[in-house]
Amino acid sequence: MTLAVRAGGDPAPHGWLARLARQALIAEAELTPKPGLVDRRGSGAHTDLTLESMRRSALALEPHFHRMAHTAAGAHPCQSLREQLAVIGRRAEQAMLAATGGSNAHKGAIWALGLLVSAVAARGAPPGPASSIAVTAAAIAAFKDRALPRLVSHGDTVTRQYGVAGARGEALNGFPHVVDVALPALRRRRIQGATEEVARLDALVSVMSRLDDTCLLHRGGAEALGAAKAGAAAVELAGGTGTALGRELLGRLDRRLLELNASPGGSADMLAAALFLDAVERHQEEIPHGAY
Repeated sequence: MTLAVRAGGDPAPHGWLARLARQALIAEAELTPKPGLVDRRGSGAHTDLTLESMRRSALALEPHFHRMAHTAAGAHPCQSLREQLAVIGRRAEQAMLAATGGSNAHKGAIWALGLLVSAVAARGAPPGPASSIAVTAAAIAAFKDRALPRLVSHGDTVTRQYGVAGARGEALNGFPHVVDVALPALRRRRIQGATEEVARLDALVSVMSRLDDTCLLHRGGAEALGAAKAGAAAVELAGGTGTALGRELLGRLDRRLLELNASPGGSADMLAAALFLDAVERHQEEIPHGAY
């Protein structure tokens, strides 16, 4: 079983999936204004990243997403598939570091989008709704990468220290902050007539108010996570980023996270994953970014 031609007639669906993954990463990076994150205004809380380096990283990752899709096409989740994807993922990380001069632009996104790209390819056509794709991604993630030596990431350390799910837990649970939080918020705001920028910002804020973001915990501890959750919840209560008060509160949250030198990178990864799944479900040729 292989991924059949989607609506639009592209005979190279693996390339389509990789292209959407790359575009989702660039769309997330260019979304402005985001609290604490790289965007069109500047580097946020990141001294080692710029919008241009985020773009370079996304471009460098595209061929690796293509390889993941090709490897997973028609496959059932199993130990062999998991380990083949892990090899590609490690090569993707090396490509990211080479493109950014050694900075971690998208390590979490390689994990999340890599699993979701692979899950779509594994399911064939039609791949089904986002929730079903996420279930397949969870089944792939359930197998451990047995490669040694095992590298311990900042996320691994924070996950143990604070007892939170982390990136692996998010995947094993079927990406609930993508499927149950970001996607519904994104689509609800579109239906309500919000601009695409506002819909995406509100989806990000919805995730931030709920996710135990290990990037925030790593950079600023419980104080940063608490500030992000409370600030994002206040924006939601004010009616979202499309209201004057909501936008003012978003600016306050941005300033607070900059004071704490903290960035909600995990929430940004969930938004990128939501944009990818939204595009897959809608059979989009591309994910627009910048001017909406």
